[in-house]
Amino acid sequence: MLNRTPESDVLAVKWCGNQRNRILSLFVFAVLAIPNPKLHAQNSTVQYPQADIEYGSQIYAAQCSTCHGENGDGVPGINLRAGQFKRVFSDQDLRNTITTGVSGTGMPAFNLDAAELAGIVAYVRNMSSFDARSVTSGDEDRGRALFEGSANCSTCHRVNGKGPRVAPDLSNIGAIRTADLLQRTLLDPTGSMLPANRSVRAVTKEGKVITGRRLNEDTYTVQLIDEQERLVSLMKADLREYVVIKTSTMPSYKDKLSPKEMADIMAYLFSLKGSK
Repeated sequence: MLNRTPESDVLAVKWCGNQRNRILSLFVFAVLAIPNPKLHAQNSTVQYPQADIEYGSQIYAAQCSTCHGENGDGVPGINLRAGQFKRVFSDQDLRNTITTGVSGTGMPAFNLDAAELAGIVAYVRNMSSFDARSVTSGDEDRGRALFEGSANCSTCHRVNGKGPRVAPDLSNIGAIRTADLLQRTLLDPTGSMLPANRSVRAVTKEGKVITGRRLNEDTYTVQLIDEQERLVSLMKADLREYVVIKTSTMPSYKDKLSPKEMADIMAYLFSLKGSK
């Protein structure tokens, strides 16, 4: 057994204190070393689609520039172009601020749909490097004329109760599809087609072929609207063939529309907000 003395007790206390300080220092260092997820989100290099940025620049000019200014520095203590905010770290923080406003300040709540919100966030995050003056402005009326005329969109799509039902109804497409997805659909319909919009080909046991746009499907049945716009419900047990068609019947407008015409038809599609 070791002999204890007053001196040894003092040394033991000092040793324990030093060890405790070392442990505390290591703990503080470890906590400080843990990355703040909000700061990480703020500094991350997110890639935003060009079409969303362009769309957002137009919304910003119409809704935000009155207070924030063209360069984003119109509100004291905030510089959107430089990424200087008071309470925004992540994109989600930015969305929340836009949609709920800031109580006690001049920042109101904005009732933006998903496409508009995606656009404004994309633009604000890219103000420092994007020249809004480079955006080709579209005209909604000219876009409608193209849609209903030479572009032949209205021969398949229905809008606000007018037109056929063989293709998806576009009455609220401007509220539910981002600018990027709308543009990609016009340029590459097959590559951008959502699974829910794919047509199907069914062959009954008697050999009857039915092709149409799928409306609903479960384990045992499928409901579709055929090429003559008739509603058809089929029992899968009565089919000898059932194929989902992954190629879109919609043509690509990549080489059919000029940049100005593309901007016009996009402006018209943006205007289709349904009952909003």
